[in-house]
Amino acid sequence: MQGSFIKILIQTLPVLMGYLPLGMAFGILFSTLNIEWYYGILCSLLIFTGAGQFLLVSLLALKSGYLEIAFASFMLNIRHIFYSLAILDDIKEFGIKKYYILFGLTDETFATLKTSHLQDTQYSKENRFFLITLLNHMYWILGGALGIFMGQGLGFQPQGVEFALTALFSVLTLALLQTSDNKIPFFIGLAIGIFGLIVFPSEHFLLFSMIFGILLLIIGKNFIERKNICTK
Repeated sequence: MQGSFIKILIQTLPVLMGYLPLGMAFGILFSTLNIEWYYGILCSLLIFTGAGQFLLVSLLALKSGYLEIAFASFMLNIRHIFYSLAILDDIKEFGIKKYYILFGLTDETFATLKTSHLQDTQYSKENRFFLITLLNHMYWILGGALGIFMGQGLGFQPQGVEFALTALFSVLTLALLQTSDNKIPFFIGLAIGIFGLIVFPSEHFLLFSMIFGILLLIIGKNFIERKNICTK
């Protein structure tokens, strides 16, 4: 059984290498909010969404309201609904552990579960999936705890760290723009962002911009699709 656990542990090592530094970055940023340290641990324990937790730190720093935080978090993490749908056939026969697996279904955990083919282990498929999810969750909590300790205990100053999420989203956006045939939504979003900065109040900028953008894309859906067809 120990050998089986080690095989699963090895499979999750790439996630460990990513979650420790990212979790530490979250913990360091959280420590700047002047909020009790254990709330940061609870965030990693109960929320467990990498980008969502970085977004939460930014929104808390801006003193955003509950509605803005809830809506922005939902929109950022809506992709997890599709992860759950994609993995339902694999876990539908599982017992109560499937609910924890669905809770812990991050991008990296989903990728690891879908590529998990350790049929030679002594664990059942349900226990393999559960252990992979649990280990990844523990890695994130550990990274967050270390970051909070560095920020509050050692007085680590996060100069530049707070820009990590902005840089990550910028890189992902530009990469998606390069590979996308239809670039109209990007330019619409860019225009809405600039418009929102000028028109909307800063404390509700994100919420109003997202709502305005969704409505505009829904209304202009047919035009965007026709334009995309014409450019091909």
